[in-house]
Amino acid sequence: MASPKIRRPISEIPSQILSTISTITSLLQTLNPQHPSHPLNPNPSILNQFAPHLNPHFVTQVIQTQQNPYHALFFFNWASNPNPNPTNYSHSHFCFIAITDLLIARKLFSLATELLDSHNKLTDFMVGKLIKAHGDLGHVRWALHLFHRAKNMYAGRCLFSYNAVLGVLVRADRVDLAEKIFDQMVDEGVVQPDVSTYTVMIKGFCKTGRIENAQKVFDEMSSPTLWTYNTLVSGMCKKGLMDAVLELVERMKQTEDCLPDMVTYTTLIDGYYKLRDFEKAKACFDEMLSRNLEPNEVTYNALINGLCLCGDVDGAKRMMSKMRLNGLKDTITTHTSLLRGYCIAGRSEEAFKHFTEIIARGMKPDTKCFEVLVNEFCKLRRPNDAIDLLRKMNEHGVRLRACSFNKVFNVLVELRQPDRAAALLNQMPKMGCNPNFLSYNAVVCGLVRAKGRMTMVEGLVKDMVRNGFDLDATMYACLLKGYRDDGNEEMVIRVSQEMIDKGFVMNKDTYVVRYLNS
Repeated sequence: MASPKIRRPISEIPSQILSTISTITSLLQTLNPQHPSHPLNPNPSILNQFAPHLNPHFVTQVIQTQQNPYHALFFFNWASNPNPNPTNYSHSHFCFIAITDLLIARKLFSLATELLDSHNKLTDFMVGKLIKAHGDLGHVRWALHLFHRAKNMYAGRCLFSYNAVLGVLVRADRVDLAEKIFDQMVDEGVVQPDVSTYTVMIKGFCKTGRIENAQKVFDEMSSPTLWTYNTLVSGMCKKGLMDAVLELVERMKQTEDCLPDMVTYTTLIDGYYKLRDFEKAKACFDEMLSRNLEPNEVTYNALINGLCLCGDVDGAKRMMSKMRLNGLKDTITTHTSLLRGYCIAGRSEEAFKHFTEIIARGMKPDTKCFEVLVNEFCKLRRPNDAIDLLRKMNEHGVRLRACSFNKVFNVLVELRQPDRAAALLNQMPKMGCNPNFLSYNAVVCGLVRAKGRMTMVEGLVKDMVRNGFDLDATMYACLLKGYRDDGNEEMVIRVSQEMIDKGFVMNKDTYVVRYLNS
């Protein structure tokens, strides 16, 4: 949900107005107002001298110039009721957007909500902004709370809030809940879905591989946009449904406003490369050029990634040179593909050397870039190097993911070093990454196989349950084996009974373990 574009380039603002804005900014920095409830805030009447300058555009510019949100809010509150008021000024919708955007950007959600509420400006549009902002930070519960508040306030007539919360849920992989809210919206019929509503649901269904559902929603639309078409094209390509994609692209070619664009062709190229259909990928690239569509950075990266997936690193490097010659800059995405290509081609040492070179060039590897090498070290059974890379990621503030740790756990267990795996598991939260079920499963089963470590296993299982993960049948079978090997008859019986009480069906192997110790 895009906000109206209300920021003007500084070069377009008259110098006299810029000078006045600068004077106000300097004064606010000197006064240094704090939170509105702060008892020692200065008297706002000192700003009265600027009352003759007030108009919505001027106020918006002052707000957008402030680095400190409390300074902007102090000015906004004064301008809400200036005395005197020679221009008969009152805030416009754009002024409220400006102050709300600033407060949201600084994560001052409560302050933004209170401000809008006090001015009776907590509109559906503004609530949608707050919902999206909470969602961007992973605050799904707060996003849902605000949505239900908007729905009650406006008796369901809250399209912006609907679209915002659906977007939050799809991004958070809560597509089932998004579908329920979408179905409620359609069934209640108070407000009609628009292009954004349909498109976000298509994206959600595609994300979960439910292409038929996505197609059904698409067919319900009267006027799909190019964005909608490209969303469905992307979902179909990810599932490898290239024949269906081509039919959809042919439909696009019959339209006036939704002709295939750079995004469409880039998605097709990427889809064909992932299916190792290099001829059709090249045909798409040639067709794109024939339609006078110039490849952009994303297109070149798709081509480079495709060549790397088939191990043609040298061809990928030539494509990167062509990219540079066309005035486009290679990015960390480009080099992540090259690293992956080296690894696929069995040229691991060249991958490690290339990684060192891109750091020397001042490039900053991201999560995906690091993970390529972590995976390669694990494949080569070099867990020490993989762990060193994980620590470097943490030191450089790069987001760590549980899947990378899990690969290291599997290698350590295979190398019969489960104690090291357990130590690393315990360090994960300090490194900014929480274990998932697979993390616990790999380490627990490794410790069980090593024998004599059931006390450690019990501690990890308690930690696992405390973190919201339930034991599955495989984990129960693993525990039964561990207690059997330790000769702990009492725990074998207790775990077996707990397993049965929870409705698990014991397979033959599990039953034998239980039977032999009865």
